[in-house]
Amino acid sequence: MSNTEMNRKIAAVRIRGVTGIKPGIAKTLDILRLYKSNYCIIIPKTPINEGMLSKAKDYITWGEVDDETFNELVSKRGEEFKGTESDSKGKIRRNDFMVVNNKKIKKFFRLNAPRKGLGRKGLKHSFKQGGALGYRGEKINDLIKRMV
Repeated sequence: MSNTEMNRKIAAVRIRGVTGIKPGIAKTLDILRLYKSNYCIIIPKTPINEGMLSKAKDYITWGEVDDETFNELVSKRGEEFKGTESDSKGKIRRNDFMVVNNKKIKKFFRLNAPRKGLGRKGLKHSFKQGGALGYRGEKINDLIKRMV
């Protein structure tokens, strides 16, 4: 992988809820911090992260996010991290936040439901079939802007 691909960020949005989900996929979504529907995360584009996204493809949608959308997401929906950075003895460092513009914010974003809906076929079909799930590419930016 080239350096420009490693610097790319992927935005993932959870679309479907928690009912009837298999335990392995539920664990993957917990690792990704996609706890509820309409939660969004920004992660680096690595093979490990892409594998987790493809495992949970029936519950989320994802794609490459541009800088403009990322900045809008952080400014409008970024929640300040108020927890401690390490344990009481100072030995274990926590990584539950990211630093953007010298501010500590949580790694997930709570979004609204998208204006004008998710897609013409709804929640149970892939994006290629006209639904809402799976890989979107650059079109994830349009969805996030409708959800912010």
